[in-house]
Amino acid sequence: MDYAIIRLGGKQYRVREGETLVVDRLKTAEGESFKPDVLLGDSGAVVTATVVAHERGPKIRIAKVKRRTGYRRHNGFRAATSRVEISLGGAKPKAAAKKAETPKAEAAKAETPKAEAPKVEAAAEEHVKGMPHGYEEMTVAQVKDGSKTWNRPMLEAALEYENAHGQRKGAVAALEAALAAKEESS
Repeated sequence: MDYAIIRLGGKQYRVREGETLVVDRLKTAEGESFKPDVLLGDSGAVVTATVVAHERGPKIRIAKVKRRTGYRRHNGFRAATSRVEISLGGAKPKAAAKKAETPKAEAAKAETPKAEAPKVEAAAEEHVKGMPHGYEEMTVAQVKDGSKTWNRPMLEAALEYENAHGQRKGAVAALEAALAAKEESS
């Protein structure tokens, strides 16, 4: 991509390499560089902006006139602006960094299954018998939808789990409502 979209002073600009922009006055001093927010561009692309000069825009004349009363007021305005030169940097060399990290990454991957084994065992210990499969990862909305189809032992097990661990108000309310509906129907 030979352009980028940046944000300066709350406005967005489409910029190219070597382009000069006139923007609202920046706090950065003349000759200094800074990196604006990049909203769109190549991944890893770096945009650098250098303040070339601080200027004032053209004078805008403002006139207030009320007819038949002789009321005339004149005022003027010149916007404070900054002239900014844009420099687009290329993508960072990620391939060389990946090659250097490959032995470390392989060692980390070799250790990862060992680290995951206790998590699986811990999840198995936390799992209450009779609870729906994958309940621990469900959101409140999923619990609410699923509780309509679960049987009574599954609902009781899920409620027991919520009271002991999560205590998510929405999930507890949905489970209690589903249990009440099961009692009324039986």
